Amino acid sequence: MNLPIIFSIDDDPQVLRSISRDLKIKYSKEYKILSTSSAQEALDMLTELKNSADVVALFLCDQRMPEMEGVEFLEKAMLIYPDAKRVLLTAYSDTEAAIKAINEVKLDYYLIKPWDPPEDKLYPVINDLLDDWQSDYIPEFKGIRVVGFQFSPLSHVVKDYLASNLIPYRWMDIQTNPDAANLLSINKLTNDDLPMLLLDDGTFLTKPSIKEIAAKIGKNPEIVHDMYDVVIIGAGPAGLAAAVYGASEGLKTLMIERKAPGGQAGTSSRIENYLGFPSGLSGADLTRRAISQAVRLGAGFLSPQSVSDIKQKDGYKTIVLEDGPEIISRSVIITTGVDYRKLEVKGVAELTGAGIYYGAATTEAAACRDKNVYIIGGGNSAGQAAMYLSKFACNVHIVIRKDDLTSTMSSYLIDQIGHTPNIHVLGNTEVIEAKGDGCLEKLVLINVKTKETREEEASALYIFIGAKPYTDWLKLDILKDEKGFIETGRELRNYENFKKTWKLKRDPFLLETSCAGIFAAGDVRSGAMNRVASAVGEGSMAISFVHKYLAEV
Repeated sequence: MNLPIIFSIDDDPQVLRSISRDLKIKYSKEYKILSTSSAQEALDMLTELKNSADVVALFLCDQRMPEMEGVEFLEKAMLIYPDAKRVLLTAYSDTEAAIKAINEVKLDYYLIKPWDPPEDKLYPVINDLLDDWQSDYIPEFKGIRVVGFQFSPLSHVVKDYLASNLIPYRWMDIQTNPDAANLLSINKLTNDDLPMLLLDDGTFLTKPSIKEIAAKIGKNPEIVHDMYDVVIIGAGPAGLAAAVYGASEGLKTLMIERKAPGGQAGTSSRIENYLGFPSGLSGADLTRRAISQAVRLGAGFLSPQSVSDIKQKDGYKTIVLEDGPEIISRSVIITTGVDYRKLEVKGVAELTGAGIYYGAATTEAAACRDKNVYIIGGGNSAGQAAMYLSKFACNVHIVIRKDDLTSTMSSYLIDQIGHTPNIHVLGNTEVIEAKGDGCLEKLVLINVKTKETREEEASALYIFIGAKPYTDWLKLDILKDEKGFIETGRELRNYENFKKTWKLKRDPFLLETSCAGIFAAGDVRSGAMNRVASAVGEGSMAISFVHKYLAEV
């Protein structure tokens, strides 16, 4: 945290040196002392200081200055730092103007020059004012701040990226936070420029893309090696495990992730059945530990970055990135996981990001405080989200088509939900329409047995339905099952096209695809167990098969 600032402004260089010297002697251990001879320069500096979350505790300003009078400066400075104490430096002849300023700019004190000795005429006054200021002072959050509308899809994308990548930030709703409006005003921006992302160096981005944010905060490292032993596409539990084992076993390892590390598991508010964590852990915690371990062991991490194609030539794999660059590797592991299926009912597409979210979206949980929230889905992810949201919302409704949760959710979660009074399971129910003007306001529900419909107030809808493998981008002859999951191992022999692409005498390894040297692990693989632990196991197994493959080429 930076020190609060005492800011002195006087156009007379000799006076400015004297006041700066006296202030530094007494206050430099607890306050940062800034000074300038130009009132306009001071105002420009205030905007930069506000953008970088620095705090001004006290202004000490000369009354007679050529660019503008001290009172006028304080009037403008108040708009940026309304809580700072204000002292006017005056000559005896300016006393009347100073008295008038007490009302106009709520002047705290006027100090007649000279102030020698400072022990008698300066420090007692400043001490009293700083003591008073300190009593109401709450330190500013120092770090990334995001200004935007709560129900803006663009704002949600920015918040989701920062949260998913474990980057701390402060959310500032333009409609409820006066400081947010102030930041917009002093930077001469309008609501059309939102969302606005401010960094702690005082710079800012408006309507930023994820790549712009990543580049700004140094989260987009360069490709280090000309050729890698293994490139892992996807940084969910399987990809992270593969990166840890690949790097620890001496392979030149690169992991590429299009969104954020952790995959769907990374957004889980609580994973209670992961081996070795008797009290459970959050998906974010598991991701943080795994990514730290992989990077420490030497794995490279490229994110956010999407792969558009994989090509094969002379036994080498060329990974083509979406924005053009290519990466050469001797082997590839695909761990791109799954996305939630889209809910194709009226109103959902228009309100996605504005009260309707896919997955846990824990970044929006605080906005659900004391409101009615709905969740669609009966799996563990939906149950974990319900438990988490029940701490904020007055009521959480789980909408499922089946009678109850017994066939789709772990019993420990069903027990927890049963003992949480503000969670309600709505069996035999579907959402058939979402309504709202700019944000979600109501849902239309139908009982699938009686066909009875009803309209309910709803502030948020979280969707956890189905799983669609992220494999549409694959153009290579990698065989997939009828649902799009990547087929591996002996199962490949059941496909007629297999012999057209597979030219080796041996059978594919257990996790090898129909293209030799390209493996698949985790939820993206056909027949996967859809468990975090099994994905981690497959990721580590894939590296074992990579070694066998590299030994034969």
